[in-house]
Amino acid sequence: MAFAPSSMQLTSSAFSAHGAIPAKHTGEGENVSPALNWTDAPEGTKGFAVICHDPDAPLVQNGSYGFVHWLLYNLPADTMSLDEATTVGTSGVNDTGKNGYSGPMPPEGHGDHLYYFWVLALDAQTDLPEGLTQPELLTKLEPHILGMNRLVGIYRRD
Repeated sequence: MAFAPSSMQLTSSAFSAHGAIPAKHTGEGENVSPALNWTDAPEGTKGFAVICHDPDAPLVQNGSYGFVHWLLYNLPADTMSLDEATTVGTSGVNDTGKNGYSGPMPPEGHGDHLYYFWVLALDAQTDLPEGLTQPELLTKLEPHILGMNRLVGIYRRD
């Protein structure tokens, strides 16, 4: 991703920064996306995208590493939060091969995995097609990223 630090803050009512992600939001539970909220978007923001990625997953494929759990884009500038199990925006394809959210589900006994929920502020409202992969999405978004920040949650299967 482009280097675009910002003062944006990303939080969730489901878990705190570096806190445990509740089972409800995992592949072992209801597998629904957590509620997210962000503030302090950079001036000139016209759209947003959200990505959830597990860099601890022991997987290398398609020139990348880890596991993509969620790609959500085409979010307008007035979107400052997402409800749990949101249906807004356009979904990309995650590493299960399906569109939408796929909650954490690391290998049993693999220890803690960190899940990075990123929010990207864009200088343009996007109208991208459904089903983009992470590399395809980032190729389209990188020229438009004004700022970004993340919320990290933890999950493990024993």
